[in-house]
Amino acid sequence: MVGRTERTKDIAQELVQNTATRVGNITSIITTAVGDVAREVGELVTDGFELRDAARKAEQAERSKES
Repeated sequence: MVGRTERTKDIAQELVQNTATRVGNITSIITTAVGDVAREVGELVTDGFELRDAARKAEQAERSKES
């Protein structure tokens, strides 16, 4: 028969292991989310650069037509 102290130890051990696993899962989710957000922000900035360049080219083309 298992004594009270050993049962308490087993419960504490299970609780610590379970908590560590859950925290690890949550950390992984957050890490993935941060990476995804960084990628999206980077793509947004790239789109902005491309739009700026396209606007410059359109302006230059318009000036060339006027000359």
